[in-house]
Amino acid sequence: MKSRPVPTRRVSKAQEKKVAKLMNGRVQSNSGATPFLKGDVVTDKFLIECKTVMKPQTQVTIKKEWFTKNEEERFAMKKDYSAVVFDFGDNDDQFIAMKLKDFNLLMMEGNFE
Repeated sequence: MKSRPVPTRRVSKAQEKKVAKLMNGRVQSNSGATPFLKGDVVTDKFLIECKTVMKPQTQVTIKKEWFTKNEEERFAMKKDYSAVVFDFGDNDDQFIAMKLKDFNLLMMEGNFE
């Protein structure tokens, strides 16, 4: 008998919980369903959009529109930084992408939460 595929939402939620724990943040409930709660994970300084794939891959496509939308939402939510966290579907490492100038500001501040 063939096993049922794992729902995408379950995999996404697991990723969001992992990122929130690592970043000392919280998962944004219904992040895409409300006009005022945006992003998948929120910290004091960050609005984070999480992206995952369902099957292990050696490459993923990063879309500029993810950054543009997240930056607009970051501004509306009065956060200092926006970032996109992604994985390769292998339940292993998470990777973060953000503007280099923002990363540089973080490095100068020395405060990464």
